[in-house]
Amino acid sequence: MATLISSDTAATRYWHVLADGKVQCDLCPRFCKLHEGQRGLCFVRQNLGQQIVMTSYGRSSGFAVDPIEKKPLNHFLPGTPILSFGTAGCNLACKFCQNWDISKSREMDTLMSCASPEAIAKAALEQGCSSVAYTYNDPVVFHEYAIDTAQACRELGLKSVAVTAGYVCAEPRAEFYRYMDAANVDLKAFSEDFYHKITGGHLQPVLDTLLYLKRETQVWFELTTLLIPGENDSEAELQAMTQWVVENLGPEVPMHFTAFHPDWKMTDKPHTPLATLLTARSIALQNGVRYAYVGNVHDKAAESTYCHHCGELLIGRDWYVLSDWNLDAAGNCRYCGTRCAGLFQAQPGDWGAKRRALRF
Repeated sequence: MATLISSDTAATRYWHVLADGKVQCDLCPRFCKLHEGQRGLCFVRQNLGQQIVMTSYGRSSGFAVDPIEKKPLNHFLPGTPILSFGTAGCNLACKFCQNWDISKSREMDTLMSCASPEAIAKAALEQGCSSVAYTYNDPVVFHEYAIDTAQACRELGLKSVAVTAGYVCAEPRAEFYRYMDAANVDLKAFSEDFYHKITGGHLQPVLDTLLYLKRETQVWFELTTLLIPGENDSEAELQAMTQWVVENLGPEVPMHFTAFHPDWKMTDKPHTPLATLLTARSIALQNGVRYAYVGNVHDKAAESTYCHHCGELLIGRDWYVLSDWNLDAAGNCRYCGTRCAGLFQAQPGDWGAKRRALRF
């Protein structure tokens, strides 16, 4: 459990004092070097009294019960409700941020909802949720709050889901994923140039996180790439990305290709055409990815899950509503018996597309 300095400020572990008296934050590869009182790029981690503290512990930008497919996770408890929450701030600087009002917030008044980890877990159970998602902004920056909440959830038999860009250092990454059951990792592109110019970060730390998840954990994870016209949607880049995924992570890791809409500091780009998403999906399937999806658009065929062996429809989806279910109680294809990768209940959930806001 994090040590609280005040009601919304918690001590942290990943930092060290430099020779010049500044304190370096070692949570993520930004390695912000901060003088007394200064905040890191994420805004919610600050040098106070020659230590890095988290200034948004227990405070959230909002709570809601969502369909788990909205994370997106298509192979982890399909059809079930998930309690979702985030804080403020982010350790990347994506010019296209779709949640910029939360992730880029510099106003603590954004965090008007307050809840302890135990209260969140209890609320999730009362709402009939199977899991809790750390989302809206990246849980890397609210590391301590997310871990404490995940521990409280585990005590009540609830799963924990991280929705993240995977931009984190090795030691905190290992601690964090000890408490996670699933993740959706945002693989924003497959070029260092894109990461450096568009996100203010680097590609390799994200690839390192993906390799860690695959090789060192039992965490179920899926990938999402928001395709931006003219930036990360070339066939050459999609070929390289999907080949890397199959060769290094395996064919069973689902990939979601989602549509961009103009936002934040990238309003000069058009919406992503459906044809671009379908091309990306086709490239992924041709390169051996067994489960590839499109998102932020309506295309029932490309949102649904098919058996990689016999090609039959396993899980039909119409936006966030499950329309077909052809898995047996063990998660195998009813037609040929081939296992579908993921975590499935004997019966599909029936939460559908509902969204329910919560207040604490």
